Amino acid sequence: MTSLFTEETARRKVQAAEDLWNTRDPERVALAYTPDAVWRNRDRFLSGRAEIVRFLREKWGKERDYALRKEMWGFRNNRIGVRFQYECRDETGQWWRSYGNELWEFAPDGLMRRREASINDLRISESERRILGPRPESEHGVLLPIE
Repeated sequence: MTSLFTEETARRKVQAAEDLWNTRDPERVALAYTPDAVWRNRDRFLSGRAEIVRFLREKWGKERDYALRKEMWGFRNNRIGVRFQYECRDETGQWWRSYGNELWEFAPDGLMRRREASINDLRISESERRILGPRPESEHGVLLPIE
């Protein structure tokens, strides 16, 4: 199999995904995936851009002030492993930090055709927040803390 990524292009792909998800624009985010992309997100299974858009609308309708950080864990050929953290508040005002890992597989055209995400949520206080919006360019590549 021919490699789709170098270390540098894989890191750029991860940062581009972080930036895109931080727009919270479901239609725009969905365009990064093949029309027939498949996802597992926690316990939900999705297929195709239309389902991805519906899912993201629902997600960001509940997850207010959502802000995300992604970090490349590794890559090989057309696959990238990512760890991520995001913070948001729910409709009651409770803040959450969600930790997760994603496995990505790309089509030859560079669009993602498969995404599998495992995610755990931690209740936090507003004073514990550390992700306060999209990552400034000066922090691109900064590693995520474990806790």
